[in-house]
Amino acid sequence: MTETLVIDTTARAADTPETPQPYRELGLAEDEYARIREILGRRPTDAELAMYSVMWSEHCSYKSSKKHLRYFGETTTPEMKAKMLAGIGENAGVVDIGDGWAVTFKVESHNHPSYVEPYQGAATGVGGIVRDILAMGARPLAVADALRFGPADAPDTRRVLPGVVAGVAGYGNCLGLPNIGGEVVFDPSYAGNPLVNAMCVGAMRTEDLHLAFASGTGNKIILFGARTGLDGIGGVSVLASDTFSGEESAGGRKKLPSVQVGDPFTEKVLIECCLELFAKKLVVGIQDLGGAGLSCATSELAAAGDGGMHIELDRVPLRATGMTPAEILSSESQERMCAVVDPSQVDEFMAICRKWDVIATEIGEVTDGEHLVIDWHGETVVDVPPRTVAHQGPVYDRPVVRPSTQDGLQSDGTAGLARPSSPEEIRETVLRVISSPNQAAKDFVTEQYDRYVRGNTVLAQPADSGLIRIDENTGRGVAVSTDCNSRFVYLDPYLGTQLALAESYRNVATSGAMPLAVTNCLNFGAPTDPGVMWQFEQAVHGLADGCAQLGIPVTGGNVSFFNQTGDTAILPTPVVGVLGVLDDVKRRIPTGIGAEAGETLLLLGETHDELDGSVWAQVAHDHLGGRPPKVDLERERLLAEILVAGSRDGMISAAHDLSDGGLAQTLVETVLVGQCGARVVLDEDADPFVQLFSESSGRVLVAVPRTEELRFTEMCTARGLPWRRTGVVDPESDSLEIQGLTTFPLTELREAWEGTLPKLFA
Repeated sequence: MTETLVIDTTARAADTPETPQPYRELGLAEDEYARIREILGRRPTDAELAMYSVMWSEHCSYKSSKKHLRYFGETTTPEMKAKMLAGIGENAGVVDIGDGWAVTFKVESHNHPSYVEPYQGAATGVGGIVRDILAMGARPLAVADALRFGPADAPDTRRVLPGVVAGVAGYGNCLGLPNIGGEVVFDPSYAGNPLVNAMCVGAMRTEDLHLAFASGTGNKIILFGARTGLDGIGGVSVLASDTFSGEESAGGRKKLPSVQVGDPFTEKVLIECCLELFAKKLVVGIQDLGGAGLSCATSELAAAGDGGMHIELDRVPLRATGMTPAEILSSESQERMCAVVDPSQVDEFMAICRKWDVIATEIGEVTDGEHLVIDWHGETVVDVPPRTVAHQGPVYDRPVVRPSTQDGLQSDGTAGLARPSSPEEIRETVLRVISSPNQAAKDFVTEQYDRYVRGNTVLAQPADSGLIRIDENTGRGVAVSTDCNSRFVYLDPYLGTQLALAESYRNVATSGAMPLAVTNCLNFGAPTDPGVMWQFEQAVHGLADGCAQLGIPVTGGNVSFFNQTGDTAILPTPVVGVLGVLDDVKRRIPTGIGAEAGETLLLLGETHDELDGSVWAQVAHDHLGGRPPKVDLERERLLAEILVAGSRDGMISAAHDLSDGGLAQTLVETVLVGQCGARVVLDEDADPFVQLFSESSGRVLVAVPRTEELRFTEMCTARGLPWRRTGVVDPESDSLEIQGLTTFPLTELREAWEGTLPKLFA
């Protein structure tokens, strides 16, 4: 005989105020629970408690970061906002790129799920960010991923990395979206806490922009896409318990793991269905169902609208029996969308869903009230002011304290470390650096991705940035890059974050695109640690101030806290994504040299003795200390303008920025990607080691045709950009010669650069 499930209604909650509730197990503090009771004037029902717990979680409410994130708005000028069509607070940022085109892009984290279940965690991270782009009204065009793992030779890295990479590839490839950029970084701090940050970029006509709001009394709420199941409960929103009453849920079956389960083929038809609905103007407002599921979609749509909302929860299509209202509202099952539709257009909306074989169900309507009311078989289980759920969660002013160890860390520079001096030592160091896991070729990872599906990919890894064609008639395209050297951020969070911005900005410019906007994914340890909050505050201010100086806005992003194992936090990792625009992708600048014999190699920018936090210090001495390189954002802006001008006027045939590993790394990658030899001449008045391994910012190596060298160098000189003639391209050679020092056969370099990851993970 089965036990009858008692549903906790609002009437029952009012009549039983002293009923114990597991708010702590759901991640709510005692004062937060007390505030919920104050808002409602009674104890919450089980369903309401589930909604508040997931929506007031760190992931959904930004309760520890909101205070600091306001600084982005304070530093964004009207000029920076001019090209923004949607910004912080929306599903994704949207910018106007001209000719009636708008581009939307965003990066989000799926870190903890990817450690628990690497394949599904990474796959659903891709699926979620794609739906964020879709919800803005855009066709998703490409994805990118910024990945970080523990030591490359650690057993758990060999468990996590293959699954994550396969998940990214499996979902993106099935959707037919090219993967055009990203990073793979190894560091002991990520052991037990990998970072999986997924980016998506999409395009639309400016008039097709859609936002998440529910307005218009009587408009219908339609849930469409996959059925709702038990998978994903307790996923990104940290819903901690199986049920509110024990280990097993109604019907005696355990919930599936808290990592969501993805189905890219369902998402593929959902994308096409949505785009047809948009094209026929059948959607008033729309929201994807990601973290916090229906709790998020209904409360955010209602909160952004001009009235209330009534939902009949028992209409939701389910794929598990006996689900409770709390479970349905908290489920993070994938491939679902929620739309607001005019009643006169519901039939046409449903017909299009049937055409695409997408399940669609009318589950409620917009009301003229002020509350979100959710019924279950005729009884009310939720009756809340929606803004208190979606936007008025707790805001914490966490203690911010500069760690007492920071001075000692910064004083422990590399000046006292032994440096290679002889040609033999320098030669050995070059080979050690380029074969180290972080500097080695990432082909083992990127070849699992389809980088060229649909035929609009112009540049992809190992190029400095990914470049995708938006308009086949004009050739207009956008470039995207993600970057963060977390070692630099650890040494100085403010300057380190500006260095991440500078590198991502420079990478976009190196393709010939003009940087236009920024997104971010801020990955840090526990916000309850005052030292972590100091790192976070410094990073936010560094990024906001840097964007203000460069004149490009932060359009949105993501905060991921609690990235640590025990008491050990990850290195602070504020991943910065930059988007740039290129009027005609035919003028893009490739990474590899080899177009013409005798082309001149020019090093743009200045090299200083800046080796603290460098790859050399890590590889040769396992050392992290000192101060990161200086950053000059005005110089970065000038460098970008010259690269864009050089692209536009046909003066540059190849370009590659200098960052991790310095000039040595850039030279090796340039000749190997171009499959072409080169002769390099170092400055005889400067230390060859510093010239090869310094990681000074604001530098790019360019190849310039002999016919354009004078015109290009005169432009650099006239505009005050330092440059130095560094070598020549030699397609007939099969080696990289650093004159007076050493010569590397390309076969030797290729074996060192390409052999590391396959040996570790094949």
